[in-house]
Amino acid sequence: MSFYITRENNNEYKNHIHNELYKFNLAHFPEDLVGRYEQVNLYIKGENDEIRGGLLAEICWNWLEIHTFMIDEDIRRDGHGTKLLNEIETIARERNCDFIKFDTLSFQALGFYEKNGYQVYGSIDNVGREFTHYYLKKDLSY
Repeated sequence: MSFYITRENNNEYKNHIHNELYKFNLAHFPEDLVGRYEQVNLYIKGENDEIRGGLLAEICWNWLEIHTFMIDEDIRRDGHGTKLLNEIETIARERNCDFIKFDTLSFQALGFYEKNGYQVYGSIDNVGREFTHYYLKKDLSY
């Protein structure tokens, strides 16, 4: 049997790869964590329902992972970021997550996240040649 590599943007193939890895991983996780997947998206809206920021995340097994966190520059430092983090932490606790994880770059808001109790557990230098990519985690105590 011969195999070959192809480069394609094909959602069916992409979903197949995700699903196969998911099934493989399920065999290694405890039964109570099986099926624990949920998208959690929070948005900041203005008076006319325009989107001014948001936090896009997912619950996966025993953690919540933040994928995207953005607030329009003109409303930063008004407390919206802290409110979003507090809300996502409440949701994570309600869903019995043990921790929250995400990543940020050195020109973004590392100090803000540290101020809110997130700790760096790893980093990669030379990202974009002059920046550092930080990986953060916050343990949730019950």
